[in-house]
Amino acid sequence: MSLDGEGRVERASAVAAGALALALVALATLWAAGVPRLLRLAVYTEQFLALALALAVAHSFLVKRRTRLPVRLARTLDGLLAGVSLCGGIWLALTYPDLSLAAAIDPASARIVAVAILATLLLALVRVAGWPLTAIVLGFGAYGIWGGYLPGQLQALPVSPDRLAAQLALDTGGVLGTPLAIAATVVVVFVAFGRLLDHFGGAAFFTDLATATMGGFRGGSAKIAILGSSLFGSISGSAVSNVATTGVVTIPLMRRAGFPREAAGGIEAVASTGGQLTPPVMGAAAFLMAEFLEIPYADVVVAALMPALLYYTAIFMQADLTAARDGIVGVSPEERPRIASTLKAGWLFLLPFAALIWALFAGNYQPATAGLIATLALFLVAPLMPKARALLPPRRLLAALVQGGASLSGILVITGAAGIVIGVLNETGLSFGLTAYLVGFAREDVVLLLVLAALVSIVLGMGMPTVAVYVLLAALVAPALIRLGIHPTAAHMFVLYFGMMSMITPPVAIAAFAAASLSGGGPMRTALAAMKFGWPAFVLPFAFALNPALILNGSWQAVALSLSLAVFGILAVTLALVGHFRGALPLALRAAIFVLGAAALLWPLFA
Repeated sequence: MSLDGEGRVERASAVAAGALALALVALATLWAAGVPRLLRLAVYTEQFLALALALAVAHSFLVKRRTRLPVRLARTLDGLLAGVSLCGGIWLALTYPDLSLAAAIDPASARIVAVAILATLLLALVRVAGWPLTAIVLGFGAYGIWGGYLPGQLQALPVSPDRLAAQLALDTGGVLGTPLAIAATVVVVFVAFGRLLDHFGGAAFFTDLATATMGGFRGGSAKIAILGSSLFGSISGSAVSNVATTGVVTIPLMRRAGFPREAAGGIEAVASTGGQLTPPVMGAAAFLMAEFLEIPYADVVVAALMPALLYYTAIFMQADLTAARDGIVGVSPEERPRIASTLKAGWLFLLPFAALIWALFAGNYQPATAGLIATLALFLVAPLMPKARALLPPRRLLAALVQGGASLSGILVITGAAGIVIGVLNETGLSFGLTAYLVGFAREDVVLLLVLAALVSIVLGMGMPTVAVYVLLAALVAPALIRLGIHPTAAHMFVLYFGMMSMITPPVAIAAFAAASLSGGGPMRTALAAMKFGWPAFVLPFAFALNPALILNGSWQAVALSLSLAVFGILAVTLALVGHFRGALPLALRAAIFVLGAAALLWPLFA
């Protein structure tokens, strides 16, 4: 094939991928808006999910390239896999009611379809998430088939391969289950909202606002990173994309101010990771958590708010004291925009967030509907801002939505694969066996179980996106914590926090490694610096697991006392770690302050 021919193939592939990404956003938006219901169309949720997953899988084959095959063969194989996935998904969506009924009666009748769905999904998962997550999913699949031969509490209930495949591929307890449903509706709407906000200049506005408000203080560049990443990260779907979006601005600012390369990258990685723990979106975990716990989404937001504020308070204090110790001043006036001019140019960006908060808490709308209302508000205010107005032409809007759909396809593939894990847990009884095993190993010792759960969460979370981390840990680890008396919301937030800490914990600290690529620092040294700055995230989960008042579960007196002790503990531990307060602190004093701070944070252990 000539070079011109290869170029035409590449362009055709890019156009097809863009069309699939746009179709995915459009399909999910129409479903979230309730259009089938308004048109009185009888459509099963599973039919919608099958089509959405088919679009995502086909898109993944077109954009996630193979590298070891000859170009011509790779492109042909990619196109073939994408075509088979798309056509198969359309056929499944059309025939699902009859096929699912037949599979329930005779699982062997759906053998070919089920195997094809699972095989293409796993192939797409390799492209999207690599072999680590794929190996975990395959391991659970193998357990579903051969787990009956294991001894003891981990022995699986006997399930025939045909029944297991049919349940995983076609049942609501498998691929077409809750994680995919949340991702294909709520997550799509919020990621599209975030992409459009970024497209119209929202990310730049939040960074400028952080620079204007914090840039003049000592260590102002680090405070800009912390504030900007928390604002944008709260609606971002990925810690790594948050690093890439805000870190391009904040890391060079920190370097010019005097922060070492590793410290600059570490601060940005910690701040961006915290965005996945901050309401309202929490990397889509908030919506999944509400479904798992069967509580209103607003309750999850309220519970997550205080730990997130404590997290950012801690790293803010640490950045301030580090700057004082090292003599790092604020950003120069020439590099700082004025607060008044920044707000004048972009204050309208705050209105979509006001609409979102109103829709969620005052209007009591479902999260997907609230996201659509916020998106509509964004479109209403964009024409009123000159810079955003220039980005309104349909061609530019479509390009932004295509980018949003491209990032969403990977999320849908991952959540679909997470359904395989959940399906195996349900069919084999492994969830009960693992809970009993963890509880038995801890011997009713809550603290030991929390430590064990933290280690398991970090290991299982390595290299995986937020959604995959949370779904896996919510099914495997959280039930054991609840079994020993941990508050259910605290248990789920505990595993989410430690799952997210894998983003900055070696050896697979992908957020820290992304920040290192921007700062020029060593990846491992950047990860270690991030762990040092991110110490609150390793302590706070123990604090709110042992003391639910920190997630606002309790009387106002208990909440006030717990919050006061937590703030004192954070300040004391930070002082001890940095070793500076109006001058260097003696080692003995630092040790004493550290003990006092740790006792204040974890006082339920000593009560």
